[in-house]
Amino acid sequence: MIGLSRIGLLSIAALAVPVAANAQTECQGPKSDTSIEVTVSGLREAKGQVAVTLYADDSSRFLVKRGSMYTGRVTAAAPVTKMCLYVPKPGVYALAVYHDANGNQKFDRGGLIGLPLEAYGFSNNPPTFVSLPTFRSVRLNIARSGMTTSINLKYP
Repeated sequence: MIGLSRIGLLSIAALAVPVAANAQTECQGPKSDTSIEVTVSGLREAKGQVAVTLYADDSSRFLVKRGSMYTGRVTAAAPVTKMCLYVPKPGVYALAVYHDANGNQKFDRGGLIGLPLEAYGFSNNPPTFVSLPTFRSVRLNIARSGMTTSINLKYP
């Protein structure tokens, strides 16, 4: 019988350490040669998912039903969640993010005018006190793979 050395046992124990809920080895979305790492901060709780929606550089498609290219989702971790997202190629895009705390895979709104019920944010962190941001304010130039961007969530 072969004995395990102390170092061998430590190596095996290290393999059993759980990985953080949002640690990611694969990017979300249709595979391409270009990706961006999105850091979403300000989560109040590690519940549900964080959804990052990618929009092409077309203001007529921004935030409209079926206007996005795709949405990536990862398990929420508080106070920061990270996600890698594929983009088709280097270029200009826009990102919209929300904390889907109840995991129903939609951005919940309420009241007569549809005010947000879940935390949200946009690329470049534009102000959204009175209305949605302009498309110009959320445009993000992803010039090469491996870039990073940070989005701060705003709670209703």
